[in-house]
Amino acid sequence: MLEIKDLHASINGKEILKGIDLTIRDGEVHALMGQNGAGKSTLSNVLVGHPAYEVTRGSITFNGKDLLAMSPEDRAHEGIFLSFQSPVEIPGVSMVNFMRAAVNEQRKYRHLPALSASEFLKLMREKRAIVELDNKLANRSVNEGFSGGEKKRNEIFQMAMLEPTFTILDETDSGLDVDALRIVAEGFNKLKTEKTSAMVITHYQRLLDYIKPDTVHVLLGGRIVKTGGPDLAKEIETRGFDWIKKETGGL
Repeated sequence: MLEIKDLHASINGKEILKGIDLTIRDGEVHALMGQNGAGKSTLSNVLVGHPAYEVTRGSITFNGKDLLAMSPEDRAHEGIFLSFQSPVEIPGVSMVNFMRAAVNEQRKYRHLPALSASEFLKLMREKRAIVELDNKLANRSVNEGFSGGEKKRNEIFQMAMLEPTFTILDETDSGLDVDALRIVAEGFNKLKTEKTSAMVITHYQRLLDYIKPDTVHVLLGGRIVKTGGPDLAKEIETRGFDWIKKETGGL
């Protein structure tokens, strides 16, 4: 599904990613761990096409297509979804109108007819139930007045509506209590299929207790320096990252 080769990327002239190689196949969940400043969020922003980041070398192929040649909106239409660390509020824009526009733009890109109002509201009710999103929240402006947990739950609701093939959860667990974390993770798990894949960015093991990764990568100094199975995340929880720094010579 996703193949990254020798990816280098900079922001404001400073190189952050210094040669990322990563392959994620259909149905796989990969966890990306590392300390602050390692380049985790930079990688997610590059994947979705954030204009502040410049790719200086390397390639990204998504389902056989050159991802770097696509606009951010086309990447989304092709099936890439990013759940933000800190979802923004959009006052004056109702969730209903926001999601209906997003869903129908995606359908237009895929040469499908737009959903009628009744079809859309039926879909919205079905998907809202998956993540236990209160109807009152769904009828308010996007994220306006939402708690941290409600914003993250709303992100998974948007994921449910758009049905992406590749999802990036960028520190979705930050600021969540145990109950909110469980609801968000269970919503993600209900939506996962053999044809969908994900990259889960986190500092901590606790999210990975709910979302089981197939592979865990450690990012250090803009490079993936260690890759292993789920036990690697547990080892990091116990020992931190310093032992990996020593193993890799402090890269």
